[in-house]
Amino acid sequence: MKAVFPMPLHSALLLLVWLLLNGFSAGQLVLGLFLGWLIPLITAPYTDHQSRAGKPLLIGRYILRLLWDILVSNIEVARRVLGRNRKLNPGFIAYPLALTGDFPLTVLASTISLTPGTVSVDFSEDKRWLYIHALHIDSEDAIISDIRQRYEQPLREIFSC
Repeated sequence: MKAVFPMPLHSALLLLVWLLLNGFSAGQLVLGLFLGWLIPLITAPYTDHQSRAGKPLLIGRYILRLLWDILVSNIEVARRVLGRNRKLNPGFIAYPLALTGDFPLTVLASTISLTPGTVSVDFSEDKRWLYIHALHIDSEDAIISDIRQRYEQPLREIFSC
């Protein structure tokens, strides 16, 4: 079955998008089925089999935590920048990674960049360190611990790595 339909989810999504863009008719259905079968068949050998995300409840909880952290970080950054006490202690942090896999690492780096006050800068060549710029650093260890607990550990569970 994998030889005929190498990526069945992709085929179904292609068919759905085709029908939504072109309308629902018998001809469009046949053409959408054909393209939904042919495109994944041709592109399957070129796909990079990334880490698969599992555990949808953990993914939902992770997204809710991220949204909450974005909201809280926005308020904190605004308070620091607009408040009377504008003493900022910006700097770079070398974050030791326990996470593996290109996609999980990309999600972690994106998460860090999405929360105001921190930006992922680069990975080390061996992908054992993530360099982060923080707007204000009280304690480097506290930031590392917070990232590990709030983001990296849940991602390790989601991606099983």
